[in-house]
Amino acid sequence: MQDMIKIRLKENDNVVLKAIPGHFITPNSHVNYYLDMTTIKSRLSEASAAASELCKKISPDTIVDTIVCMDGCEIIGAYLAEELTKAGVLSINFHKTIYITTPEVASTGQLVFRDNIQPMIKGKNVLVLMASATTGQTLSKAIQTLNYYGATISGISAVFSAANSSMGISIKSLFTIKDLPDYKAYAPEGCSLCRDKKPIDAFANAYGYSSL
Repeated sequence: MQDMIKIRLKENDNVVLKAIPGHFITPNSHVNYYLDMTTIKSRLSEASAAASELCKKISPDTIVDTIVCMDGCEIIGAYLAEELTKAGVLSINFHKTIYITTPEVASTGQLVFRDNIQPMIKGKNVLVLMASATTGQTLSKAIQTLNYYGATISGISAVFSAANSSMGISIKSLFTIKDLPDYKAYAPEGCSLCRDKKPIDAFANAYGYSSL
């Protein structure tokens, strides 16, 4: 692996996307960068700064009852709920506050909301929060699952997204492909890195990466 690249958000230099060049295998694809969001997701100052900037991208007339956090984004999600409340974003919840939750991932890879969590989903206006949206497979699965459980998707927010939308829903992200123009994601069977016999550096998922 090569040296890490740090990309600071123009609007707030407390938010830093760390990109490590290499050949990484993820659950859905092969990518030429590992996007390390460890500190954005776990450090108070960075998580709150990211939430503040994400809030600015959400229209004030959006209704948000629940934030469903993917990729370990619960801390950002809690700060985002606070920022949305301060900004006057409406919630139709009886208690006038926003739920923050995350789906369980079954051994089959299916996303599940248990009976005690379902009241936060069914009939609710849900904002989906992602760390990254690259191939869109995880995001599509999340949207399909939420639709199955009776949610209305009110928006999608992401720290990084390689796409502008998913299933017809606009993605509001802090970083885009413009910030990392040579970022590539390949289907496993059509990976240019594999074809060029570039060794695999690590296996990666939402929890982190493990070098080979």
